[in-house]
Amino acid sequence: MDDVENRESTSNRITRRAFIKGIIAAGAVSWSGYMFKGATMASQKASSGSVERLITLSVNGRQRHVDVMQQETLAMTLRNKLGLTATKIGCDRAECGACTVLIDDVPQYSCSILTHSVRDRKIVTVEGLTGADGTLHPLQQGVLDEQGFQCGYCAPGFLMAAAGFLKTNPNPTRQELAHGVSGNLCRCQDYEKILDSLMQGAQHLREA
Repeated sequence: MDDVENRESTSNRITRRAFIKGIIAAGAVSWSGYMFKGATMASQKASSGSVERLITLSVNGRQRHVDVMQQETLAMTLRNKLGLTATKIGCDRAECGACTVLIDDVPQYSCSILTHSVRDRKIVTVEGLTGADGTLHPLQQGVLDEQGFQCGYCAPGFLMAAAGFLKTNPNPTRQELAHGVSGNLCRCQDYEKILDSLMQGAQHLREA
């Protein structure tokens, strides 16, 4: 009886071991197949109806050539491919506004726009507000004057939202400007000082 139980126990151990080895082997084969398949696909030209990966974007007045995946958002491209990390990703679902950029002068959440969809449009990030000689944009100067942000994570989004709004209403009331940037959230919740700085920036912009 003991011999039978020992043989069954040994058989079970071998079976489990073989099973695990089989999974590892299958995974290695699958992964290697995926890698070789990826290399093969990369060498092929885009077929009719597919999306080209190498595209050209107009960002801050420059033509930028970038390799973009079909499902890649503009926020991902700006930060991870073009190094424009001042554009922040907060919620990543179009709720906080930290990733706001201008597309054809209109504020947009870059976390919810596919990069491929803006190939023929003008994109401006917060880095593009600063002059080529390092001169601050009037809105940036307003923030500096009033010390409008605490941690500053939301600041780029607020600046871009305000920049877009002021193109349509350069002399807003405080309430109008508050409504204009209402799609942006601040975790520090110091909205009064943010509005102080943006109103000051709007005044600088009118005087420029």
